[in-house]
Amino acid sequence: MFILQINFRDFSSERTYMSSGFETLNLHPQLKRAIDALGFKDMTPIQQKVLKFTLAGHDAIGRAQTGTGKTAAFLVSVINDLLNNPIQEQRYRGEPRALILAPTRELALQIESDAKELTKFSDLHVVTLLGGVDFDKQKAQLDKKPVDIMVATPGRLIDFVEQKEVWLDQIEFLVIDEADRLLDMGFIPSVKRIVRFSPRKEQRQTLMFSATFSYDVLNLAQQWLFEPVTVEIEPEKKTNADVEQRVYMVAKSDKYKLLQDILRDEPIEKVMIFANRRDQVRKLYDNLKRDGYKVVMLSGEIAQDKRLKMLDQFKNGQHNIMIATDVAGRGIHVDGVSHVVNFTLPEQSDDYVHRIGRTGRAGTSGVSISFLSEDDAFYLPEIEKAIGQKLPLTRLDGYC
Repeated sequence: MFILQINFRDFSSERTYMSSGFETLNLHPQLKRAIDALGFKDMTPIQQKVLKFTLAGHDAIGRAQTGTGKTAAFLVSVINDLLNNPIQEQRYRGEPRALILAPTRELALQIESDAKELTKFSDLHVVTLLGGVDFDKQKAQLDKKPVDIMVATPGRLIDFVEQKEVWLDQIEFLVIDEADRLLDMGFIPSVKRIVRFSPRKEQRQTLMFSATFSYDVLNLAQQWLFEPVTVEIEPEKKTNADVEQRVYMVAKSDKYKLLQDILRDEPIEKVMIFANRRDQVRKLYDNLKRDGYKVVMLSGEIAQDKRLKMLDQFKNGQHNIMIATDVAGRGIHVDGVSHVVNFTLPEQSDDYVHRIGRTGRAGTSGVSISFLSEDDAFYLPEIEKAIGQKLPLTRLDGYC
């Protein structure tokens, strides 16, 4: 039997006696100005624990669920280092200094948006490469000026590397976000190729984040990270205490009627409705649109430009209902999502955690409502086991 030994220094249980504000970090003035402009004052727990090590140049593997501030944690490290160490000699087209890999287009776009906010008072150039967007349009971004931060999905990045449009041999920072999802989606062979194109692990700083520390994730960390610190945030608690979780028992044929009742009666600012399959998302979208609701949808079947338009309409409040599949909805950070509805319970318990993590973010409260019909009941025990708590079942008058 092969036993994996990992010599990570574990700081997850270390008490933090430092002040929790960003002002304690001695950040580059341009980055500090951007953080102040965003109104960030106190660090989240993952930021407090990981930044003191990553800003000092250590590799790190962080276990943190969505909504914990991990994106800002790695971006602050990357941006601070790039600003403090400008390159004086000539730089070449298509040679990024920092590479951030994400499993989905939506997550990559969210990281790009956050990176642009944090670099807006600097000259750092952020470029995003992702599938579903015109290759030549993305290629044109590389012509503008040397790339400092590249955010990419693995498949599209490999296209650019193979076409000799991007070179990864000057990478100073490699960030691998949502490593567990990269594994689940079958991207690891592509990521391995990307890592091989970049400098050796001793010659770059590598940060890796994952919602879970499975055997496979830790095995990859051992291959790709150099003497990393490991940081975990409340690993025993999978779901956010600020989210009220309800489960409504309902016949499959009555789900749409119940959804309409919820949309009418609940104090909804914005709501994300999840279904397991694209055809379910499409049917819900068509029905809600027909019935006069302001609704957008995110699923893999929609062209990327249309998805971006719909996401913007949801973010700016033009439409307050979004329907999504798990892959399309992963990594989307939208302020003001008051409710999440699981129209179908997810088949993977991790997806439940990610779904309800769309609400109750950054200290606000939220409501998660799951519909439990005869088809969904099979998944409930696994979800309860994964989150370490029993979910109370509610029988509603007229629905059971």
